[in-house]
Amino acid sequence: MEWKRVVVTGMGAVTPIGNSLPLFSDGLMQGRNGCSPISTFDTTQFRTKFACTIKDFHPEDFFDRKEIKKLDPFGQYALVSADEAIKDAALLDFPELNKNRVGVLFTSGFGGVKTFEDELFQYFSNGRNPRYFSPFFVPRMLLDLAGGNISIKYGFKGINFSIVAACASSTSALIDALNYIRLGKADVVVVGGSEASVTEVGIGAFGAMKALSERNDNPLSASRPFDLDRDGFVMGEGAGCMVIESLEHAQKRNARIYAELAGGALNADAYHITAPHPEGASVIQVMKEALEDAGITADHIDYINVHGTSTPLGDIAEVKAIQQVFGNHAYDLNISSTKSMTGHLLGAAGVIEAIASVLSLLKNKVPPTINHFTDDPAFDNNLNFTFTEAQDKNINAVMSNNFGFGGHNASVVFKRFEY
Repeated sequence: MEWKRVVVTGMGAVTPIGNSLPLFSDGLMQGRNGCSPISTFDTTQFRTKFACTIKDFHPEDFFDRKEIKKLDPFGQYALVSADEAIKDAALLDFPELNKNRVGVLFTSGFGGVKTFEDELFQYFSNGRNPRYFSPFFVPRMLLDLAGGNISIKYGFKGINFSIVAACASSTSALIDALNYIRLGKADVVVVGGSEASVTEVGIGAFGAMKALSERNDNPLSASRPFDLDRDGFVMGEGAGCMVIESLEHAQKRNARIYAELAGGALNADAYHITAPHPEGASVIQVMKEALEDAGITADHIDYINVHGTSTPLGDIAEVKAIQQVFGNHAYDLNISSTKSMTGHLLGAAGVIEAIASVLSLLKNKVPPTINHFTDDPAFDNNLNFTFTEAQDKNINAVMSNNFGFGGHNASVVFKRFEY
C-alpha cells in the first residue's frame, strides 16, 4: 500500500511571545523573552515566582459570557489557536469539504488545572459540601474537551481523541494524525496542544520536584538551555494548532502548502519516571526512526528544534544523542531551543515547536537560543547552538524533538514542500 503524503496547510498560536501566528513568528526571530513575574496569585511562599505567561489575552474578545463560564483558560487558548489555524488553512472555504473525514487531535498535559484547584477550594472552604461543585467542573477540566469543543464548533466528525504523553503529547498527536492520513483514514486533521498551568498547583507541584528554575533575582535570564548555570525550566502557557492534510486533498482545494510533514517516531526510555537516560539511548533510536520514516538520511537535516528545557541532565542527554545520530554533520547543522523564549508549554510544547520549525523553513532563518552567558564544558561547544540571535540559513529539512516524564520520546521531521 502506498502511503499518502501529508502537508501542513494552516497554523495558529497563542504564546507568551505573541498571541497569533504572525506575532509568534516575529517574537521567535527577534529573540523575544516571554518571561515575567507571576501576577495571578500570591507567590510569597513559592520557590519560583515567575513564568512565561500569556499577555494581553482577553477572553471576551473571542467568547460570550456563557462560553467563558464553560471554558477553562486552557480550553480558551485551544479554541483560539484552532480558529486561527482553520482560517489560515481556508479549510471552511472549500465547499466539498467532507467533515466526516476531518479529525481533531488536541491534547494537554494538565488540562483544566485552574478549574480543578478553584473547584476544590470551594468544596473544602464550604465544609466539604458537594453542592458547591459547579456543573461545569468536569467539562471545563477534562483535557479531551478541547478537541471536543473544536469538533462541535466546526462540525468535524472524524477521529477525535486526546493523547497524553506529558511534554511529548502534542508531538505524539502530530505523529498519530500523520499516520491516520497516510493510511487514508482521514483527509484532514486539526492537531494541537494547550496548556494553562501557571497556577498555584502547577507552579507549586513542579517546584516541589525542584524541576523549575528559582532564579527569582533575574527571571528574564532564567530559561537558559545549554548554559553552565541552568537550574531548571520555566513554566510556559498557551496553545498551538496545525492543520495537516493529505497532499491530494490540499491540491484538490488549491490550498497553500507551508511544508511537508515527512515523518516521525515514538518510543520510550524505560529508564526512570522523570530523569532521562544519561546517554540518551532511546532518544538516539527515536531520531533514527524519524529519519527513516521521513525517507531521508541525517545529513539532510539543516536544523533541530531541540527539547532543550534548561535542566542540568536533560540538555546533556539530548546533545549526546544528537552527536551519536548525526556524527560529523552535527557541526554543520543548527541547534536551538525556543523554550529559552517561550518557556516550557508542557503538553503544548511539541506543536508550538513544530510551528517554529515550519517557520524556520519558510523564512530560511533559525530562531535563537537566548539567555546564554557561560559555556558548559559538558557540551562540545563547537556545535552551533544558535546563541543570542537568529541566524540566516538555507533550510530544507528540520527535526523537532520532545520528551516527557514517564520516558516518552517523540521526534518529527518537516521538509520543504516539493511537488
